[in-house]
Amino acid sequence: MSERSLGLGQDEQDKQNPASWTTPGPLSDNNPRQPTTKQSSTADLLKQNEPKGDAVKGIDKRQNADGTFSYRVRVRIKGHKPVVKTFHTLTHAKKWKRQTEVAIEEGRYFDNQPNKKLTLSDAIDRYFELLERKKPKDIVNMTRHLEWWRKKLGHRLLSEIKPLTISECRDELLDTPKADGKARSPSTVVRYLSTLSALMTTACNDWEAIRENPVSKIKKPTQPKGRTRYLTEDETDRLLEACKNSNALDLLTIVALALSTGMRRSELIGLRYSQVNLKDHFIMLEDTKNDEPRLIPLEDLPLQLLKERAEKGCAPNDLVFPSPKDPTRPIDFRSAFESALKVAGIENFTFHSCRHSCASMLAMSGHSLLDISKLLGHKDLQITKRYSHLSHDYTREMVKGVNNKIFKSDKANNGIE
Repeated sequence: MSERSLGLGQDEQDKQNPASWTTPGPLSDNNPRQPTTKQSSTADLLKQNEPKGDAVKGIDKRQNADGTFSYRVRVRIKGHKPVVKTFHTLTHAKKWKRQTEVAIEEGRYFDNQPNKKLTLSDAIDRYFELLERKKPKDIVNMTRHLEWWRKKLGHRLLSEIKPLTISECRDELLDTPKADGKARSPSTVVRYLSTLSALMTTACNDWEAIRENPVSKIKKPTQPKGRTRYLTEDETDRLLEACKNSNALDLLTIVALALSTGMRRSELIGLRYSQVNLKDHFIMLEDTKNDEPRLIPLEDLPLQLLKERAEKGCAPNDLVFPSPKDPTRPIDFRSAFESALKVAGIENFTFHSCRHSCASMLAMSGHSLLDISKLLGHKDLQITKRYSHLSHDYTREMVKGVNNKIFKSDKANNGIE
């Protein structure tokens, strides 16, 4: 027996049968009720949202004015700005979309901005402009390093240079002798890597040409412990006497300053009178190796020698130690210093060892490592610690003095002297 025979009206039948529920249409005078439309199920809705034909998620199909179609691809991945590109065929659009998504996930994607297409050779040319402004004193060595890297990898895009490639070049540097036939030391190879690393850091941070510095991921060659050769008191006297008798008039002042202040060679030859305060007895160094200003006290012989030089007349911007041939260029005293070493009978000693001698004498005089590092301009106290063994006698006396004060009464009571 049907529901209608049970006396149920159409409205009652609709309430008991959800599948027949309808959505009322707009009312009108001639059509009080429009034909009903069946409500879509969840499965129907999902099916309606599925791409049909050429439709692909992230790809919009557009009809051009001439009746042809183009496909605009939009790649959106969290943490990366959206990438948009248009193609004439759906096949190319799908392929590019798939490759781009993978490249972004793996950190290999770069857009078509000029910086992203830099070769190492182009980057070196661009870096030279910065080098001349920031570090003119290092330009000779860094130029030699960068030209070597240009010869090896100059044709490659920066984004294509991987840690493996650099490590292979590192090994080549270690295994291949220099032009004079001598092998490169690990320290020299580290400097080659450091120069390339500085360029790569600039390309990463300033130019946004690469995502990371590949040099930072490779292992540097192990360097030998730093040289700590320093002069004995007798050697110091012999060297100063040889410098005094040298034909190079500036050599005594240069060596005296190096031994007493620990100034670097580059700081000495670049010194100008505007940095020298003879009234208050100090030198102010601003262009230093670690880019931090440093105040150098002047006393005794170095102060006297500088006063004698200033009395001969000088302009503030004049070099303190100019070349005899060209006053605008610094002096080259290398051969004169080597001759003085031979006259003094000193071996296994370089000009930089004067800096070690200064630090060693300060340590043996009882000065703290912190004070020594400030005078020498060491940014890392670990570098200064190489002189710590020289201050053991002083620290022993210091502890002995503290013990004498603490246990003075006990010693008196026990008859201990």
